[in-house]
Amino acid sequence: MSFYVRVKKAYQKNKLISILIQFIFFLLIYFSIRAWQSLDDIQGEAPVIVATMLNGEEMDLRKFQSRPVLVHFWATWCPVCQFENSTIESLANDYQVITVASWSETEVQVREYLKGENLSYPVIVDEDGEWANVYGVKAVPASYIIDSKGVIRFIEKGYSSETGLRLRLWWLEQENL
Repeated sequence: MSFYVRVKKAYQKNKLISILIQFIFFLLIYFSIRAWQSLDDIQGEAPVIVATMLNGEEMDLRKFQSRPVLVHFWATWCPVCQFENSTIESLANDYQVITVASWSETEVQVREYLKGENLSYPVIVDEDGEWANVYGVKAVPASYIIDSKGVIRFIEKGYSSETGLRLRLWWLEQENL
């Protein structure tokens, strides 16, 4: 009896084995997709962003290199970004956070969005996607966690939990102590 036939019989007879096989198959697909999504990710030193923020202040990413920084790309039309707003707002209260509203129409519309959502985190409006292109962002939300030396250490695409982002930022802060 071949290996395939034995697995098939075990799969049909034992519910626990069938659940385990499905779980392994799911993990294989999940990690394959994550690997494929990461093929073109930028690595190493983070591109320096020098831009005017929505509040009129000049922002230079090099000034943030005393501590880790989260660079978060998002859009006003993105439902996942909207779901993540409170996470980014909370992180901005405790860590260095720069958000980039890419492909989000005009500054006026971004201001209205922030006011409507009661958000106060720092924002760069990237109407034409210039900064998103520099970072290789293909979809939002996308989060880049950069260490105190300016090196990209973590990249998250799609929804990221507050706990996950907070732990990564905390970890990089502990490395500096």
